[in-house]
Amino acid sequence: MLSTNEKIALLRAAMKAAGANACLIPSSDPHISEYLPAHWSARRYFSGFTGSVGNLVVTEAASALWVDGRYFVQAARQLEGSEIELQKMGVEGVPTLLEYLAAALGEGQVLAVDGMVTAASTMKELQTALAKKGATVKSVDLVEGNWPDRPAVPASEAFLLDEAYAGRSAADKLADLRAELAKQEAGAMVVCRLDSVAWLLNLRANDLDNTPFALAYCFVTPDDAILFINTARLPAGAVEALGRQGVRVTEYGHLLGALTGYHHDQTVLVDEAGTNWAVYSALKENPAFTLKAGEDPIQALKAVKNPVEIENLKKAHVKDGVAMVKFQMWLEEKMAAGEAVTEVDVDEKLAALRGEQALNIGVSFDTIAAWGANAAMMHYHATPGNCATLAPRGFLLVDCGGQYLDGTTDITRTYALGELTDNERTYYTYVLKSHIDMAKLQFLNTCTGGNLDVIARAPVWAHGIDYRCGTGHGVGFVGGVHEGPQNLRITNHTVFKPGMIVTDEPGIYEEGEVGIRIENELLCCERVKNQYGQFLGFEPITCCPIDLTPVRPELLDADEKEWLNAFHRMVREKLTPHLNAAEAAWLAEKTQPLA
Repeated sequence: MLSTNEKIALLRAAMKAAGANACLIPSSDPHISEYLPAHWSARRYFSGFTGSVGNLVVTEAASALWVDGRYFVQAARQLEGSEIELQKMGVEGVPTLLEYLAAALGEGQVLAVDGMVTAASTMKELQTALAKKGATVKSVDLVEGNWPDRPAVPASEAFLLDEAYAGRSAADKLADLRAELAKQEAGAMVVCRLDSVAWLLNLRANDLDNTPFALAYCFVTPDDAILFINTARLPAGAVEALGRQGVRVTEYGHLLGALTGYHHDQTVLVDEAGTNWAVYSALKENPAFTLKAGEDPIQALKAVKNPVEIENLKKAHVKDGVAMVKFQMWLEEKMAAGEAVTEVDVDEKLAALRGEQALNIGVSFDTIAAWGANAAMMHYHATPGNCATLAPRGFLLVDCGGQYLDGTTDITRTYALGELTDNERTYYTYVLKSHIDMAKLQFLNTCTGGNLDVIARAPVWAHGIDYRCGTGHGVGFVGGVHEGPQNLRITNHTVFKPGMIVTDEPGIYEEGEVGIRIENELLCCERVKNQYGQFLGFEPITCCPIDLTPVRPELLDADEKEWLNAFHRMVREKLTPHLNAAEAAWLAEKTQPLA
C-alpha cells in the first residue's frame, strides 16, 4: 500500500511526462457532484483526506490541500506525516487556491487539470489567473494509470420514481424546463448535474453512496430530449416509459460525439459551474451552437417542492421520527445499564431502525455519531478502528438521515449522556436559541438566505462565538441531502419562496472540548399579506423531540419557550399514533412543556 508521499511522487512523475509543472486534483466528477462515486474520489486517494470537499495542488517542490472550516480539525489529523500543507480557507493570511497557483507558476509553465471533472467556470478562473503570470492550463488526466485498483465506474440498476411520489411526470417537467429556457432566449441545454437529471426525468439509481442518482446526462432541445446513460442498467419498461414522455435513450459515452456532430442551429444555455470543461469545449467548438451563460434552471424549479412532494415528505419525516424515538430509548437503556456503546454502534443502530420503516431505501449520508470532543469535527465519521466508547458524561451529537421513496431526511440531535459542565449547558442553550429564532422568524418574501443567516447567528455572535459553516441547506426529494440553490449562508443570494425546504442547524464547535448542533428541516410557507407585502415563515417538518435536559430555561425568552412547547406538541401528536404504549409514554415525558 502506497503512502501519501509516494502517491504524490507518482503525480509529479505524471506531471513531468505531460509537460506540466503543477497539477490540481479537485473534489469532483464529470457531473461536478458534491458526493462522489468511489471511481472519481481521486483527491481522497492521493491526499488521504476523506472529507467531502477539498482541493489538492501538487507542484514540483510542494503540495497543499484547501479545506473549509468544517474540516480544519479532521484534515490536520489526516495529513499528519505527509508532505501536504493544510490551507485553511477563509483564515487570515492563508492564500486562496488561485493566489497559491499564481505564486507557484511563472512564464511558460503549465498547470495540469482533468477537464472531464473540472467545471468550466473553474477552468476559466484558472486560465485568467495564470495568464497574468504567463502560465497556461492544460486539460489532461493524470489520475488514470497512477491509481492502482481504482474502483470501477458504478452501474447500479436504474429506475423511474413513481409519479405518486414525484407528483409530476417527466413530460411536465420537460415542458417547464423549455419554458424557462425560452425566458432566457435559449432553446437547448445539456443537463449535467445528477440532481437535475434525476428530478427532470424522475430517474433514480444507486451510483453514489447514500444518494439515489444515476450517472447520466440529458440533452434537451425544443422538440427532443436524449438521455445518455449506460443502457444496460435501464430496464426495458423504463425505456418505454421514457419514450412515452418524449425522451430517447442512448449510451452514456456518446454525449461528446453527439454534441460535436449536431447540425441544427441552437442557442444553448450553459451552467458553467455545473458543466465540465470537456462538455463545454464540445459545445463551444461546434459552430451550430451559440452559447449563453446562465444558471441551471432546474435547480430553482426543483427547489420549490410540489404539493405531492410536500405531503410525501411529511410522511417520511414521521417515519424518521419514529426511528429516532426508538433510537433514543435504546440509547438511554444501554447507558442506564452500563453497557458499552461505541459511536459505530450508534451508526449501526440508526441504520437498522430506519431500515424497518416503510419505503426506506437506506440512509441519506454517512451518520455522524460523535461523543465529546469528537463532535467538534463537524463532519467526523467513526469507523470500527477509530471510534470512541460513550461514557455517562458530556454530549453525544448524532447527525443522520434517511432515504425513502417518499422523501429524504436530515436531522441532528445532541443528547446529554450524564454530567455536564456549566459551559456545555450554556453552549447548548445558545444553540437552541439560534435554532428557535430561525424557525419562528417571519420575513418579507424578498429575503435571501444571506439575510436570514444573520438572524440565526445573533444569539451566538452576542457572546463572541461563531460557527464556520452555513446555518442550513436545501434538501432534495429522494435525492441529495445537500441541494440548492437556497441555503442559510451569509453569501447566499437566493430569495426564499413557499415550498422550499431548508435545514436549520446552528452549532457551537470548540476544538478539543465540545460540539453541539440541533437540526430540523423547515418548510417555507406563506404568512400574512398586507400593505407591506407578502410575509413568509417556516413550518418544521422534522418530527423528533429536542433534548431538554441540558437547557438553561432562564436563557430562553417567552417566545422561544412558546415555540419549543408548540414544536413538542406537534411531535407528540404526529408520532404517538405510530408508537406502542411504552414508546408513547416515553415521548409524552420527553415533550412536557418547558416551564
